[in-house]
Amino acid sequence: MRDPAIPGPRVTAGWRWGKGFAADGSPRQLDVIAVGAHPDDVEIGCGGTLALLAAQGHAVGIVDLTDGEPTPRSSGPEQRLAEAAAAAEALGVVHREHLGFANRCLFDGFEVRVALAKVFRRHRPRLVLGIAAKTPLASPDHVQAVAITEAAVFYSRLTKWDDTFAGLPVHTVPHLLGYFLFAGVPEAPPGHWPLVVDIAGHLETKLRAIGCYTSQFPREKAHVFPRVRAMAETLGVMAGCDAGEMLVGCRMPCTTEPLRLLFPRG
Repeated sequence: MRDPAIPGPRVTAGWRWGKGFAADGSPRQLDVIAVGAHPDDVEIGCGGTLALLAAQGHAVGIVDLTDGEPTPRSSGPEQRLAEAAAAAEALGVVHREHLGFANRCLFDGFEVRVALAKVFRRHRPRLVLGIAAKTPLASPDHVQAVAITEAAVFYSRLTKWDDTFAGLPVHTVPHLLGYFLFAGVPEAPPGHWPLVVDIAGHLETKLRAIGCYTSQFPREKAHVFPRVRAMAETLGVMAGCDAGEMLVGCRMPCTTEPLRLLFPRG
């Protein structure tokens, strides 16, 4: 039995921004959806990749499981969500929403799995990006988001469950890749394979998007930005580009065009 003193995964009002729905209310298909526990997770972990994909013409969306509040320097959810909208616009994202679950007490469970799977069923992404691993000495919400995202990808494709998903059609997500939040050179978890995305042309956009969160990264936290830059440049050195972001997946990369893979600039 759950301790009544411990908050459960209560859902508050959600929030949506952007052009993820047509004028008639029908959902727009998105090529990519990045999932974070809080607003600013995806910017830090894979913001360069999202900016790159958006610049290439792909429809990119972001889902935050919580609004990330309360935090010490923020005036409240309204400020944090305004920052999230500004960051999404900086990256070229077309749709962003948060699902209304409670920050600081996010737990993997049926309700949040279904809520996220409904987003996948509505917007039918080809690629989902989620947090890859726990973040030592940081928010435990992150490791919960790992399990939630993986479960939601599974739930999205399950048939004969119409009552749970309000008749939303099933959708099989072809690829799930993980991104990293902690400082240092990441290592692929067991059973996963690394992929470095060349974000050299989009590193400044990533930093600008992170900078939209003035409540989280005020002047006294200016050291965060050179650290993010250094991490991207270190991964770039390891992969043979000027700046990179590492993603991981449970499938080995496969190609029929190895020269294009090795020489993407022709």
